[in-house]
Formats: sequence, C-alpha cells, structure tokens
Amino acid sequence: MIEIVEKREIREVSNEARVEFAAVSDNEAFARMAVAAFIMPLNPTLEELSDVKTAVSEAVTNAVIHGYENRCDRNDKVSMTCRLRGDELEVEISDRGVGIGDVEAAMTPMYTTRPELERSGMGFAFMEAFMDELEVRSEPGRGTSVRMCRKIGMTPWIAGEE
Repeated sequence: MIEIVEKREIREVSNEARVEFAAVSDNEAFARMAVAAFIMPLNPTLEELSDVKTAVSEAVTNAVIHGYENRCDRNDKVSMTCRLRGDELEVEISDRGVGIGDVEAAMTPMYTTRPELERSGMGFAFMEAFMDELEVRSEPGRGTSVRMCRKIGMTPWIAGEE
C-alpha cells in the first residue's frame, strides 16, 4: 500500500494494524497499550511513547464520551488503525457515533459539549500538541475520524539533513 504524504513525497507503509473494540471507557487503556506495542520496533523515547499514548487516549475518550454520548453500549465500536511509514506513525481513531456538527468549534481549546461531565475541552488541543499532524473528519449522524501522525526517533525528516 502506498499513500501520498505530502505533495511530492511517497512513502510506503511498512507495517499496519487495525483493532476494533467496544466504546467503553475501560478500553482507552487497551488502545494506549496497543499503540505503544505497535511502535516499539522504532525504539521510541519515553517522551515520544508518552505523547503518542496521551494523544490516542484523548481520541478514544472523545469517541466514547462524545461520539457515543457515554452510553456504554457494547455494540458501539471504536476502531484504531496504526500505520508505520519508515519512522513515521499514523494513527486513525474512528467511530460511527453522533458526529460533530462544527469541527472548528470542537477543536477550540476549552470547548466542550459535555460540561455536566466536567470535561475540560482540551482533548483536541492535547492531540495537536503531542502529535505532528492532526486531521479531524466528521459528519453528523455518521461518526468521526481522527487521524494523527508523529515522527518517532532521531532520524532526520529530510534525507541528508543532520
């Protein structure tokens, strides 16, 4: 599988894994551990590992709390797809929940649709801070997909750069 990452750069997917799990809060820990295990061949630093796990945690929590409105219905599913392209990790977390009517507003720090649950509204801000790229696609009534990328390790971004 080959995908276009930037306008002229093509990087081949060297590994890929997909898991689907019930949209219950307990599975947030599972998603964190699964992505951590997936990137181990890249020998991530503790900081990189922590950042990726935090971003995945926020995305899964958003799917459970907001996408499925914290129903705890075991028929509601969250899927996580992880891909490696050289030293770059791509993670996509998606749900088939209620979707987001205004993605731009939802990505504003401190914005939350669940203040009664004492949500901080910082989920997307954390994902953006801990990952190199963040893309959110959503359609009301059809669900949300959060795609995040992060370079892992000390290998330079551009060949020959040192």
